[in-house]
Amino acid sequence: MSAPNPECLRLFQETNWSSTPLGPQDGWTPELRTLVNVMLGSLQPMLIVWGPAQTTLYNDGYAQMCGLRHPAAFGRSFYDLWYDIWDQVDPIITAAYAGQGTSMADITFTMHRKGYPEETHFAFSYTPVRDPWGKVLGMFCACTETTTEVKLRREELNQRERFIQVFELSPGGIAMLVGPYHVFEYANDSYYSMVGLCRDIIGKPVADALKEVVDQGIIELLDGVFRTGEPYIARGMSIALNRGPEGETQRRFIDLVYQPMRDIHGTVIGILVQAQDVTEERAEARHRELLSHELGHRLKNQLAMLQAIASQTLRNATDLHSARTDLMQRIAVLGRAHDALIAGGRGSSTVGELVAQLLAINDDPVSSRFIVSGPPLVIGPRAALSLSLILHELGTNALKYGALSVPQGRVSIHWAVTENGKGFRLTWEETGGPVVQEPASRGSGTRLIQAGLAGTEHCEISLDYHETGLRFQVDADLSGVQQSH
Repeated sequence: MSAPNPECLRLFQETNWSSTPLGPQDGWTPELRTLVNVMLGSLQPMLIVWGPAQTTLYNDGYAQMCGLRHPAAFGRSFYDLWYDIWDQVDPIITAAYAGQGTSMADITFTMHRKGYPEETHFAFSYTPVRDPWGKVLGMFCACTETTTEVKLRREELNQRERFIQVFELSPGGIAMLVGPYHVFEYANDSYYSMVGLCRDIIGKPVADALKEVVDQGIIELLDGVFRTGEPYIARGMSIALNRGPEGETQRRFIDLVYQPMRDIHGTVIGILVQAQDVTEERAEARHRELLSHELGHRLKNQLAMLQAIASQTLRNATDLHSARTDLMQRIAVLGRAHDALIAGGRGSSTVGELVAQLLAINDDPVSSRFIVSGPPLVIGPRAALSLSLILHELGTNALKYGALSVPQGRVSIHWAVTENGKGFRLTWEETGGPVVQEPASRGSGTRLIQAGLAGTEHCEISLDYHETGLRFQVDADLSGVQQSH
């Protein structure tokens, strides 16, 4: 008999079997002798439970599973070894003694084998052992403890779940692509929002799931990352995406990171996609830049504005005191208007209040030169800032070159809700002023006017340089105009 398991072999040799239910070795059946020889010569954990007393023999591999109960359990009853989990073990060993084998890939026990409760997992097979006449003599078990592997798999699953939770909570779009064809394995809600909520992309290659990007070089970029293992980073990449339910194409600006994913051997097996739609941020940045430039432009125009206000006030004043009072009031109104612009248009107001602000600066208190009409319509802070700048730019130009530069000139301002209550329209129309000529070049003021209203999704601007007077019109979605943030 070979001896690769010296401890249990020593125990076997030192045990006085005559004092056990098995009796002297020379009285053992050939089946028991053969199984003991196989068991003690095997590196795999093995167990023999024999006879009516269920006497237990095992090898060194199985001894490691017994914890502190080894070596006392060797040669004792099976119950003495596993009394703490007997309610689970008894049905299995009883079935084996009844001639029914049992095999399980994973069974869970809470054992106290080391003096404290612990979760354990095993893969095993209980095989009944019969004599030549079919009588069950005992049970033979080959088994493996899988506790470490099960806990490792569970931890991997938990870690994956944690990653998925992180991905789901991420404000940016995240997707996982696997294989050389870049098949979608996962995408979070932000990614779906970016490419289109109605997309069916999981399990499909990028070329099939997002067909419109094939001709935009995206597949070549992914191929390069997969082939070289080098990440790819892009800021504000312009990509046309079919995002709507009807497949309409929208031009979006996206920050992209393609990060190679590797297996334990370092081989690239997929790509982690991180994407952030920055279309609105870029538009907002451009708008802020325009507003900043316009504020500088308006500061340069302050002298011209003050001169026009002073000229208009003094022209209609009856005495020096009233002229001084009216002039100081108008300059104060002008200062408050610019404070509001610099403050960024915080808080909501109404279109009528913005127009009244314009009139306080530009109108003649004796004989009004403005015709104003429109409902009491609330306007959000972003749109209010844009509209205030537009109105003041139109007013400045009217004072310097247009209808307000001459006594007989007039300006009509009208606003209304359009398109079944979903649209907003404001018109500015000048009459009675000098003959209008379209400027040869577009200055910063004109660019500010044509930039439209911030915060709106749809905004159309019309500037008509008719010889009888400038006509301006803005049409925008009412929800964007009234947006409160």
